[in-house]
Amino acid sequence: MDTLKRQTIGSLLKSAADRFPHREAVVYSELDLRYSYQELFEETAKIAKGLMALGIQKSEHVAIWASNIPEWILLQFATARIGAVLVTVNTSYQARELEYLLEHSDSTTLFLMDGYKGTSYIDMIHSITGNQEALPKLERLVYLGHGETPENMISFADLSKKGEFISDDALFERERSLSPDDVINMQYTSGTTGFPKGVMLTHYNIVNNAAIVADRMGLTNRDRLCIPVPLFHCFGCVLSTLACVSAGAAMLPIIEFKAETVLQTVEQERCTGLQGVPTMFIAELSHPHFADYDLSSLRTGIMAGSPCPKEVMKKVMKQMNLTDITIAYGQTESSPVITQTTITDTIERRVETVGKVHPHVEIKIIDPETGRALGPHEQGELCTRGYLVMKGYYKMEEATRKAIDKDGWLHTGDLAEMDQDGYVRITGRLKDMIVRGGENIYPREIEEFLYEHEDIVDVQVVGVPDEKYGEKTAAFIKCKPGKTLSLEDVRTFCKGQLSYYKIPEYVFQLDEYPLTASGKVQKYILRDWATDMLAATTE
Repeated sequence: MDTLKRQTIGSLLKSAADRFPHREAVVYSELDLRYSYQELFEETAKIAKGLMALGIQKSEHVAIWASNIPEWILLQFATARIGAVLVTVNTSYQARELEYLLEHSDSTTLFLMDGYKGTSYIDMIHSITGNQEALPKLERLVYLGHGETPENMISFADLSKKGEFISDDALFERERSLSPDDVINMQYTSGTTGFPKGVMLTHYNIVNNAAIVADRMGLTNRDRLCIPVPLFHCFGCVLSTLACVSAGAAMLPIIEFKAETVLQTVEQERCTGLQGVPTMFIAELSHPHFADYDLSSLRTGIMAGSPCPKEVMKKVMKQMNLTDITIAYGQTESSPVITQTTITDTIERRVETVGKVHPHVEIKIIDPETGRALGPHEQGELCTRGYLVMKGYYKMEEATRKAIDKDGWLHTGDLAEMDQDGYVRITGRLKDMIVRGGENIYPREIEEFLYEHEDIVDVQVVGVPDEKYGEKTAAFIKCKPGKTLSLEDVRTFCKGQLSYYKIPEYVFQLDEYPLTASGKVQKYILRDWATDMLAATTE
């Protein structure tokens, strides 16, 4: 992409509707629901006018709490067209987390579905709002379900009717008043560590990131992208939906991730692209009926969100036909992608690096202690600068200053090194680093090695407190069905391959990892589990 776009999300959708009016834009195979680009543009106009009829103003904060249902996509574009800031809520949130987000974000409206994975959203919000002092800025609840509308809520189905009283000219004037530099999206960091922070992203941030991502993927208006990643995360609502609109491609969201639903959708709809975090690809590859599905239509996609194991990547490219799959790296604060591989990179580049920096973006690797810029193959903290850097954390000026320095560099907190050709390798997180008796240990290195064991499906390495060494290394492993590995088995496999201090001193076997709703492993929970289990054995 030669130049950056000075577009709003609404104008991006209008452009796609003008160029590809009759091409499919949104397909829900599970619901037999389909919108062409022209239909998507018209439907979001009706909802946008309905939101205006409710009194929602430009820059007002409105939150959405739902899985990947059709209403999510309609609201993503309808809110953008009226300039309302869409605050995305993690589908796994419980009452305390929800109350914190709604209060901190100053949201005036909450769009919510019935519930998710056994949790009733309706009961939860009523328990919070039952306290009259809670959430004084929350003015309205909009129900996204299809049953009877709960008490004190507005039905989403009625929005279009309400919008009939708003003229096309009024919507047009609202859209004309918007600037690409306006904040339009606020995503709360997933909370794997610390307090969630509201990341403020502008049209300019995410429209351009989506366009560059689509270009790196080789996405065109002939592509059909399967989207099992959650829409509340940048992976879903930037790298997937907005990337599709940028290219005029069809988006095929999966309402709730199930490996078989993904495989069925790819086969039935002849998807050419597939997104996912490593845990999703692992689930698809290991599904008992995997071999029964025809995935020959697949070509491109993105694997991101957490480190991509080499062995998994190789299987995805060979067994799922994703020959052009790319690795993307970034974080919510950078809209989100900073570096990405290309479809022409060698397999080695795609499994060993996270690619090269995106166009129109700067990166540097610095010594985290001194701030000195480092040379090729020297490990330090990765920093980035350019159009992609967030506006800041909402109502957290000090945290913003810590993240973005006076020269505009965003400090990612990720450890990385860059080779002489500009390819970046992520080596770990500053906060994930294990220090054992003065030796620095990077969990990623041990994880990559253990993935090579034929009986290990997935592995996560964490540090646990130790009185003598400060920390020791613990590995949480997921084995193939019917297989088990002891501590001795793992240590024997590592012996002679890893330095003695890197070899796991504790091994725990488990069936599932604690995950955020976006599929990231919550290592702090694993640390707590290990600490508790070890304490119990010494009592």
